[in-house]
Amino acid sequence: MLKQALLSAAVCLGACFADAQLSETESLKKALETVNIDTVAWTRGGVFILGGNEGLLHNWPAGGEVLSLTVNGQFNGYLNRIYHHHVWANNLDMTYGLLYAYSTEFVPRKMDDRIDFTSKYGVQADHSKSFYFSGLFNFKSQFTKGYDYKVPDWDSFSTSGFLSPGYFTGAIGLEYRKGSNLSVFFSPIASRLTVADRYYTLMRPEGAFGVPYGKTSRYELGAYFSGRWQASVNKRFLYRTRLDFYSNYLAKDKKDSLGVVVKKDHPGNIDLLWDHFLS
Repeated sequence: MLKQALLSAAVCLGACFADAQLSETESLKKALETVNIDTVAWTRGGVFILGGNEGLLHNWPAGGEVLSLTVNGQFNGYLNRIYHHHVWANNLDMTYGLLYAYSTEFVPRKMDDRIDFTSKYGVQADHSKSFYFSGLFNFKSQFTKGYDYKVPDWDSFSTSGFLSPGYFTGAIGLEYRKGSNLSVFFSPIASRLTVADRYYTLMRPEGAFGVPYGKTSRYELGAYFSGRWQASVNKRFLYRTRLDFYSNYLAKDKKDSLGVVVKKDHPGNIDLLWDHFLS
């Protein structure tokens, strides 16, 4: 009886200790969302959505697809390492969607396709709790080939593919950070490399994706801004947004062999990315 009592007490004590540890971990994770804490911890999380939509119309005067089916998937994940005054933050966003329609004999057509990965490492500036000297790397591309569905025999040639284009951005700058919920990063010195298969840059006289005719890459040097913010709408919904700008210092007008401007370009032509996500 004594042994059983001691064993029961030990089990209860262990369970209480485990609950306390879990509560401490959860409270720390919650605090790290809004506050920069001097600690050593990993934080991770993500959202995966797989959805579909089916439509059927019969004698519908406004028109539309008789029968259609859409299938799409989305993943948004993060993995962060906090080591005292150092923060290593990683974000991965992936989307893919297909449309099957009666009018196209249910041959799948791509609606969405994206790979977007960002890794950022920062060190607190002068022991400030909000500002970090940070370095950033970003990669963007797609999973499969893209097509121009408006032209006949669209499936005989593609207009894009994996790493065509592929965007690689490296930057160093200053980041304002409030936990994992708010990050504002600006770099006055950011380089970007755009790569593409020569197959695509030979299709048009002006090249493709900003890469000149017959070339496989284009280098840019400019300024880069990236802002991320998320907030709980209520207990069930979380809103996230991301805004990116890139300005190329090296941009200039393109001229033909006669010196006539065929394409105007300058640093004021800013590349913009703005995401909204509600889950």
